[in-house]
Amino acid sequence: MTRTLVVVGHGMVGHRLVEALREKDATDQWRIVVFAEEGRPAYDRVALSSYVDSWDAGSLSLAPHDDERVELHLNEQVVHIDRDSRVVRTTTGRAQSYDALVLATGSVPFVPPVPGRDLPGCHVYRTIEDLDGIRATVESAHGGGGRRAGMVLGGGLLGLEAANALRGMGISPHVVELGPRLMPLQVDEGGAGLLKRLVEKLDLTVHTGTSASVIERDGDRLIAKLSNGVELDLDVVVFSAGIRPRDELARSFGLTVGERGGIVVDEACRTSDEHIYAIGECANLDGMVYGLVAPGYSMAEVVADRLLGGSAVFPGADMSTKLKLLGVDVASFGDAHAKEEGALEVVVNDAVAGTYAKVVVSDDAKTLLGGILVGDASKYPVLRPLVGRPVPGDPVALIGPAGGVELSLPHDAQVCSCHAVTKQQIVDVVNSGEAVDVPGIKACTKAGTGCGSCVPMLKKLLSECGVEQSRALCEHFDHSRADLFEIVRSTGITTFSELITRHGRGLGCDICKPAVASILASLENGHVLEGEQATLQDTNDRFLANMQRNGTYSVVPRIPGGEITPEKLIVIGEVARDFGLYTKITGGQRIDLFGATVDQLPQIWSRLVDAGFESGHAYGKALRTVKSCVGTTWCRFGVQDSVSLAIELELRYRGLRSPHKLKSAVSGCARECAEARGKDFGIIATENGWNLYVGGNGGFTPRHADLIASDVDTETLIKLIDRFLMFYIRTADRLQRTSTWIESLEGGLDHLRDVIVNDSLGICADLEAAMAKHVDNYADEWRGVLEDPEKLARFTSFVNAPGTPDPTISFREERGQKVPVLLGVPSPGAGGQAFRGTGDQATLSTANDEAEVSR
Repeated sequence: MTRTLVVVGHGMVGHRLVEALREKDATDQWRIVVFAEEGRPAYDRVALSSYVDSWDAGSLSLAPHDDERVELHLNEQVVHIDRDSRVVRTTTGRAQSYDALVLATGSVPFVPPVPGRDLPGCHVYRTIEDLDGIRATVESAHGGGGRRAGMVLGGGLLGLEAANALRGMGISPHVVELGPRLMPLQVDEGGAGLLKRLVEKLDLTVHTGTSASVIERDGDRLIAKLSNGVELDLDVVVFSAGIRPRDELARSFGLTVGERGGIVVDEACRTSDEHIYAIGECANLDGMVYGLVAPGYSMAEVVADRLLGGSAVFPGADMSTKLKLLGVDVASFGDAHAKEEGALEVVVNDAVAGTYAKVVVSDDAKTLLGGILVGDASKYPVLRPLVGRPVPGDPVALIGPAGGVELSLPHDAQVCSCHAVTKQQIVDVVNSGEAVDVPGIKACTKAGTGCGSCVPMLKKLLSECGVEQSRALCEHFDHSRADLFEIVRSTGITTFSELITRHGRGLGCDICKPAVASILASLENGHVLEGEQATLQDTNDRFLANMQRNGTYSVVPRIPGGEITPEKLIVIGEVARDFGLYTKITGGQRIDLFGATVDQLPQIWSRLVDAGFESGHAYGKALRTVKSCVGTTWCRFGVQDSVSLAIELELRYRGLRSPHKLKSAVSGCARECAEARGKDFGIIATENGWNLYVGGNGGFTPRHADLIASDVDTETLIKLIDRFLMFYIRTADRLQRTSTWIESLEGGLDHLRDVIVNDSLGICADLEAAMAKHVDNYADEWRGVLEDPEKLARFTSFVNAPGTPDPTISFREERGQKVPVLLGVPSPGAGGQAFRGTGDQATLSTANDEAEVSR
């Protein structure tokens, strides 16, 4: 006889219960009726902050229950339980009988009792509707579209996720945490210290060891007063200080609840009523309420088994977490805080690289107990499954630099903690041919469909099984960037929409759109702001200028080889003076003008273009500069004319769009004053000609360029550079620097030399022709905007009020020039301070307190 299961709640855990029961119920013993308080089916709440990227709620949706034995009632809350008759009643008046009832009501955000917490502009961070409300607040502040200030109360996992969401909406967030450090439950003091330093580089201000005392309304602003005396001038406040179990329904109808909340359940997830179960964040098992999805999924599996006559018990919770917070990898697993008696901690803290790694081992250093990773969590997928197992070698080598212990998982190790999937299960479906890629593994085993942290390990296991990995650019294209380049080049496709229609799927994303835009630009398909091209660009390319921290833009005119006439210097000075711009000579021998608003950009360009300047492409993935020393022009050590060559090369390759930015330099002798070996392509003069070096770069992973040709004449040198650059543009992956591109080539530098020096592939003539086409078709992008009224119309701060200055931008004076007022950064002088308060406490506002945050 068919029995009826009623499930109250359709979050991720309730959804998992339904799926698990239907998978296991081969004889259709159960009919399932689900009541959801929300108006939408289950969605991935773990990935909630990604909603800000697209504002597409459908992208978060979990697989629908396409099953006639499952009834889902949305917008219908259970409000009464008749335990004697085994009937529930809903807000619509519906009476539904049950044989078994599962409460999966989840949790609600904890809002501290701060006076003012109910004011307009104060929100919680829990649902899609919450994010819609936050978005509406942000957009209504001063007309919307500008960068604003916000406060997140709570510096734990959820709080930093909320801060990440605010940043995605253009908010400069303050994170206020009562504890002494960020993420106190997941990371230790050392890891939290690095995390704080890394996130504060990303326009986020951290206040630890303090809380909000009161929130007040001041006109259209919110003023939050912290317990340490600091006041924050805000547009939006988000409470993300933890959760509380939704146990009110159980409490009202006589089920046992914990002293601090949560529906008390046993190891079978059964409540004090034998016909009622509770799972997920509403359940209290052994005095513990679990706020992660993995334990909730385990509970769902236990209940599904019990409903079918099994004897499963809750296996315990894996509280490991891995996520990318504000672009920073953070992972915590096992006994991360070394609570076990005698536990030993091994720490590698590399402040230069921005990484922190700790493993916790047993007192005899033979068993791995846990660990913490900040800045680089690439080893998490292997280390987490090894918890409780023998340490495979020297503990320091586990987390040391590359070249340490080669980690390999035993076959019974659990790879996916969300769905309890072992390495053996994954290997079996791959070797059997059931799964040939990551989506196939997900479909067969459900590994990777929870929090997603095990996906890198799934890719590694595929490789171990001999399966070649996909080089697809993204989910919308099965082709690599290099493949797409060849498709566009050979077919003559000129638009993204045509390319995705013929060779892809869907609408595209922030990975493929800029990549295709770069491909189209490198193939000379018109101005980057022409028609559909404009919609593909990222912020910098969209405005042909680099966006700065306070929402203004920098203007960098090209100064080939660093050589400039006094007349042009005077023009730059006059433009900077007339528009009140901050000027800075860059490391690439150019002059950067900072502080321009969107509407000022065309006016500035016009002055510069009239004086003979053009765009320096500081905003694009293109050639930036060809730096030079003075060579034989002035230097007594020079052996070649480095200045003339640098100017020739910069004018030749200007505007050349590529997978990543390109930098070059020419040194007039071996003294290397132009630092040519730190560039993507560098040239050093010799008495017999020029030495060409390729594949160098600075940044986070400095690398010297490698010598690829010696003592060549100028004509040969230029041919080799033409070939090198065009081969790179055609074959590199998106955002791949020349250094890593060369390392990724099969055969490395030797193969590259064969291709561009020895013409082993027979393509050098084609590469040279492609570069010649670029040189012939070059046009200044700034001039292209100035000569086109339609493009000019894009450059307004507010589309409904052209010419209106942006009220969110403010400056102060420092060292004789104006610099941006940044939210949360105290000014060293008396004017334009960024904080408001008393005594030694910096405070957040003065005369310009409405205009201190970046756009």
